[in-house]
Amino acid sequence: MRQINIPQPGGPEVLVLENVPVPVPSTGEVLIQVQAAGVNRADALQRKGGYALRPGMSLIPGLEVAGTIAATGPGVERWKVGDSVCALLTGGGYAEYALTPAVQCLPIPVGLNATQAASLPETFFTVWLDVFDFGALKPGETLLVHGGSSGIGVTAIQLARALGSTVYVTAGSPEKCDACRTLGAAEAINYRTQDFEGEIKRITGGRGVDVILDMVGGSYTPKNLRILAADGRLVYIHYFEGPKVEIDLAQIIARHLTITGSGLRPQSVAKKAGIAQALELTVWPLIAQGKIKPVIDRVFSLEQAADAHRLMESSEHIGKIVLAVGPDAGTQRRA
Repeated sequence: MRQINIPQPGGPEVLVLENVPVPVPSTGEVLIQVQAAGVNRADALQRKGGYALRPGMSLIPGLEVAGTIAATGPGVERWKVGDSVCALLTGGGYAEYALTPAVQCLPIPVGLNATQAASLPETFFTVWLDVFDFGALKPGETLLVHGGSSGIGVTAIQLARALGSTVYVTAGSPEKCDACRTLGAAEAINYRTQDFEGEIKRITGGRGVDVILDMVGGSYTPKNLRILAADGRLVYIHYFEGPKVEIDLAQIIARHLTITGSGLRPQSVAKKAGIAQALELTVWPLIAQGKIKPVIDRVFSLEQAADAHRLMESSEHIGKIVLAVGPDAGTQRRA
């Protein structure tokens, strides 16, 4: 099979296409013939050598795929050869075949093709874990999403709104702000021209928001704390501006604030299985009904993985970037 490898850390140009044997599933695993694979910032971070891989994690990038079951390992009961699935991986998605625990697979939602389905697992698992599990967002509460036009952002907007919350976002251009409003954001703040702290205070009448999903860290942290409502939750999934900040503990104590965060990739298989079950029960019907839709900026071929990474790191995209791996997927740009 063909796969994309990272022989040494570096820029997008270090990604190379190579031929390797097709892997064999172990107990509890399935082998997926990949039709499409999602591209995520974690892939670029891994390519640059900035992601510490734990034992058992694949050296091959790619955290989500869609395709058909090609083989099953011992103990797999639900899935059969030929079933169409999308799946969360711990790596190995930039390839024609990929392994993953069977419990991390989901049926491709009704009405979606493989390219659309490949854009779902990483962001939906992440948003469910961080916004609804750690963030404990409830219907009627408010959510602020930093990076609203990112893959995580477009998922968080649609999912939180569909489940009864009001969503505010920050984004970096008028086009991105407009896209977020179209997806259901009540307000979109251009962080390049507006102060999000002042805008959130104005929008909420000084109350603040219940949950913040942040991937910036750094200078955003004190502002985030100041615009959380009483009993608010600040959830981190990354820290592009840096991990070390100074905070005012008095604010946390006075308003009973919670600061938390997580990474999806290191979570246990059992934890991911539980998220998969929750998504299939609660979210997959919303996708089938058209209430939540995949947002794909552009599709590249497997051979164009370096170009996909360049687009990812430019931050010019809105939504997800996908690699077409199988013969049924083509390349396209956002309309």
